[in-house]
Amino acid sequence: MDIIIKPATTQHLPAILEIMNYNILNSTAIYDYSAKTLPDMEQWFADKQAANWPVIIAEQDGALVGYASYGTFRVKEGYKYTVEHSVYVEPGHTGKGIGNILLANLIELAKQQNLHCMVGCIDADNAGSIAFHKKFGFTDGGILRQSGYKFDRWLDLQFMQLILK
Repeated sequence: MDIIIKPATTQHLPAILEIMNYNILNSTAIYDYSAKTLPDMEQWFADKQAANWPVIIAEQDGALVGYASYGTFRVKEGYKYTVEHSVYVEPGHTGKGIGNILLANLIELAKQQNLHCMVGCIDADNAGSIAFHKKFGFTDGGILRQSGYKFDRWLDLQFMQLILK
């Protein structure tokens, strides 16, 4: 299983969109309710590029099997060294180490950009994602109780953080 990690381009957006929409419609990994469109993704990608935030992809045998990115945590200037990240793997490829490779690369990119803190915002019931982050040294940053609502229930948001340097 050779996984190639590289920067995303606009040609990757339809595959990223599929992964994102799967998570929107079938999980609490993303607290959006409605599927995104290709123009939504094009704007998302343009915004990432304009801010110099990375979007990386994992490819296997020429197929996109995951993506990761980070970006603004909060808009106040004092947060400029902290980023919020996302890592998503195509549903048929989970549990194969692809997320590990993506997150390791994302952490390295953040260090190269002289960032100080990386934050993960995780549904508190997602034990798999919490354990995944702990493997990389992320620590508990607190829980916001009943701060999200999806699938007719209140959701708790778990913050996890990694000090990069």
